[in-house]
Amino acid sequence: MDAPSFLAARLDRGAAPLAVGDVIALILLLTVGTLNHTTVEFLTANPLYLPGVYAPFLIAWALIAPLVGAYSAGAAETAKSSVPLVVRSWIPAAIVGLALRAFVFRGGAELTFAAVMLVTGSLALGGWRALYFRLR
Repeated sequence: MDAPSFLAARLDRGAAPLAVGDVIALILLLTVGTLNHTTVEFLTANPLYLPGVYAPFLIAWALIAPLVGAYSAGAAETAKSSVPLVVRSWIPAAIVGLALRAFVFRGGAELTFAAVMLVTGSLALGGWRALYFRLR
């Protein structure tokens, strides 16, 4: 299977609202986490700090989620199919994000932080998608 047809099977226009919501959920998660360790005053004085926190995880999400199928036709059908797909996408994306954070961006990837990111990211993404399908 060539790359264009592989990605075509993994990307469905009907999943566009899920993509927007996923990015918002990740940004909210990362913002809340950052605010647990810094102050608003610090973030105001350092306007590039938050984008540096977001970048490794959003880059990893953009690379991994389509490959796993987070935006496939099945993901856009029901919560029963969408929530497991988003969690299966988040686990490798979080690992790649942690590696980017440790080796490319400023920040560490301690084991405790990795566990927190895997669990809270799964809950945030899965929870948002479950809510989306409940309200849709």
